Amino acid sequence: MKYKTTQARGLFDEEFRLEKLSRTNDPLVKLNERINWEVFRPVLEGSLAKEPKGKGGCRPYDYVMMFKVLVLQRYYNIADDKTEFAILDRLSFMRFLNLTLSDRVPDAKTIWNFREQLRRNGVIEKLFDRFKEELQKRHLLATEGKIIDATIVEVPIQRNSREENKEIREGRVPQQWHDKPHKLSRKDTDARWTKKGGKSFLGYKNHVKADTKSKLIESYTVTDASVHDSMVVGELLKESDGGQTLHADSAYSGEPVAEVVAEYHIENQIHEKGYRNNPLKEEQKERNREKSRIRARVEHIFGFMENSMGGCFVRTIGKSRAVAVIGLMNFTYNIFRALQLGFTAA
Repeated sequence: MKYKTTQARGLFDEEFRLEKLSRTNDPLVKLNERINWEVFRPVLEGSLAKEPKGKGGCRPYDYVMMFKVLVLQRYYNIADDKTEFAILDRLSFMRFLNLTLSDRVPDAKTIWNFREQLRRNGVIEKLFDRFKEELQKRHLLATEGKIIDATIVEVPIQRNSREENKEIREGRVPQQWHDKPHKLSRKDTDARWTKKGGKSFLGYKNHVKADTKSKLIESYTVTDASVHDSMVVGELLKESDGGQTLHADSAYSGEPVAEVVAEYHIENQIHEKGYRNNPLKEEQKERNREKSRIRARVEHIFGFMENSMGGCFVRTIGKSRAVAVIGLMNFTYNIFRALQLGFTAA
């Protein structure tokens, strides 16, 4: 049997393939063209730079390049090992990271370690705020109104016994796990169950405050999934929100939230809620329908995360790591939303 011989590789084959990728509207091309990644270098180097220990060893990967790896990972919602493979496999990923076929590619462990460094040093929040400064410079964050809402971020389901789950809910780590460190390292004792639409979910909640006009996320906080949406309103609001409107669904209705909103001198546009013996009147329903025209804009944020970013799901263990990944998720959403709004590098 005769086999077709492989054609010799041409000098410009890689360049031709990349040109073809560009014609198919590779989103990573726009990301590189319109985001000045160097604005993040001072934050990264100021937080992570270390004194060299001596001669020898591999040269460390560039911090900005590694940060872009984490953005890739969040946009496609892929695990560390699959991220390593994708960089090796995809010309579009290599071009985005400014790597050639002859360059070293960070492996899964290196990616995990870099994200851990960012987490331990609180760098992700600083990077989020640094990009927010760029958004403010271009007047993409208005001062007309805010929307608050939360979405569930799932984690892998834990196969625990009823007794183990009871101890976890009470804030204790099952005693038998202490004798099995390897098992304990794979157990998330911070995630909690919640129900939505009659379905149970295990994980955390991503609580966000977004600008009503641009749909950009201005601030966020992360809790376990069992925490009610209304419990973190005070963490999301700031004095600078005074004089603006605040939109939210009826989960945020009630006197405690109303008092917090009034304390910040914010105009309360939260949906009104009916009760069993006190249903909403027609005029209240009409007001809610009018408020929904603005409040519904926050659903576009979570819809993008769910449909364009591979879903609201994290593979990490523990709240601290979930906070880091969710922070990167919110950052990644913001840069892609900024491109939709016409953001360009200064």
